[in-house]
Amino acid sequence: MNFTNEQRDAVYEAIHNRRDIRKFLPTPLEAEKVERILLAGHHAPSVGFMQPWDFILVRAQDRKDRLALAADRERQALAIHFAAEGRDDKFLQLKVEGLREAPLTVCITCDPTRGGDHVLGRNSIPETDILSVACAIQNMWLAAYAEGIAMGWVSFYKKPDVRRILEIPPHIEPVALLSFGYTDHYPKRPILEESGWAQRQCFESLLHNDTWNNR
Repeated sequence: MNFTNEQRDAVYEAIHNRRDIRKFLPTPLEAEKVERILLAGHHAPSVGFMQPWDFILVRAQDRKDRLALAADRERQALAIHFAAEGRDDKFLQLKVEGLREAPLTVCITCDPTRGGDHVLGRNSIPETDILSVACAIQNMWLAAYAEGIAMGWVSFYKKPDVRRILEIPPHIEPVALLSFGYTDHYPKRPILEESGWAQRQCFESLLHNDTWNNR
């Protein structure tokens, strides 16, 4: 495949500039854009071509409210882990209101039984099913950016809570809650970097040649 310079640059722009968004507008999303984003996820690479994902589209406000309540409860519980560092107040400033505000939240799941007992690659590395779902999430993020739609990945929740709220079978893993919508606040840098929570690692310090620590 030969990309034009413009096509190549567009891919890298999406990779470098996509952001994890927490603030959304109530503006409805176009059905065709949502379908393209979901199809981008479904066309992600998966180990053994197992395609372990399912997509639960959550639009009902009562379900979104219950998810937001469960996420906020977990956020409050997690704050204690940062109290010793004096960062609990900053942690509690991280909002999960996007679950309520965004017109669409997608719960992407992983079915560890898909493909049967012997899936090429997963026999050796069992977690490749979750890794495959992560590839689908990244595809959806880049597709959302290309569509001008913001996405937020909420990871503060207990899996049993999400299973109960969304009526997910016990053997299915709810991997991520992804909120989609338009926003009037798209930061130039990652939110956690802007807030001073963390900084991007130095790229050169992460490179090794042939063996660990041979830099």
